[in-house]
Amino acid sequence: MSPSYTRIDHNFQGVPGAIASYLVPGDELTLIEAGPASTTPALLAGIRAAGFDPLAISRVVLTHIHLDHAGASGLLSRHLPRAQFFVHPNGAKHLIDPSRLIASAERIYGDRMAELWGEILPVPAERVCVIADGEMIGPLRAVDTPGHAAHHHAYYDAQDGVVFTGDVAGVRMDDVRYVRPPTPPPELDLEAWAVSVERLRALGPRRLCLTHFGEFEDVDWHLANLMARLGKWRQWISAGFVAGQEVATVTTALEAREHDLLTPELAERYERVGTYGMCVEGFARYFAKRYQT
Repeated sequence: MSPSYTRIDHNFQGVPGAIASYLVPGDELTLIEAGPASTTPALLAGIRAAGFDPLAISRVVLTHIHLDHAGASGLLSRHLPRAQFFVHPNGAKHLIDPSRLIASAERIYGDRMAELWGEILPVPAERVCVIADGEMIGPLRAVDTPGHAAHHHAYYDAQDGVVFTGDVAGVRMDDVRYVRPPTPPPELDLEAWAVSVERLRALGPRRLCLTHFGEFEDVDWHLANLMARLGKWRQWISAGFVAGQEVATVTTALEAREHDLLTPELAERYERVGTYGMCVEGFARYFAKRYQT
């Protein structure tokens, strides 16, 4: 059965296969994921190339408000004048006023902010719609799935048996047998993530549609590989910190452990989506919060 959606590649930093949006036709044309503002021209061109008019889009559905998923929302609100922007209750305020989001990202990316993420603009408050767990947006049901971020939804299309996963199902490039957990600070929660993955399994989907990157039908294997790697990373990273190692040392060790699992080209693409260093920083923040006295 052919899918009822179209994948749009943002060609992030000029490289295909890193960030995707999904266009879902119907009574109202829906875009899942805004992506970063730096790739908005590629997104709009991709929508037109797929045979759709961006002006017809009436809903933009966001899995969460990290800049690679929602950073273009304000800019898109100008290009898509009919569109309402649907977001988790904990993310809405950051679409309306992205100043804290920008300040946090500037501490990490510094003078690369514009190059990576483009101009991050507010979305008019009247165009931001809060969507709660279990609510429907056309054929899509919001599924509260924290772990990667506290303000994360996946979206399930029961008719097609498809879940648009955002980051809760990890990162997977091409059809390799390797799923990387994106674990940046500050909201990594491993216990919540395990519950979220069980929620995905309980839906019984036939296909996972990842923002990073593409569609996969080996659902059980994919989710098992994600959770196994999360468990291994927790063990390895914890051991490094217990031994008194700094983040940089732990990062080098983690990268060395996984060095032979990917080709150099694929490893570089994974790093574009989220570096080992940022993943280790996320674990550092998680351990600090979990074990603080």
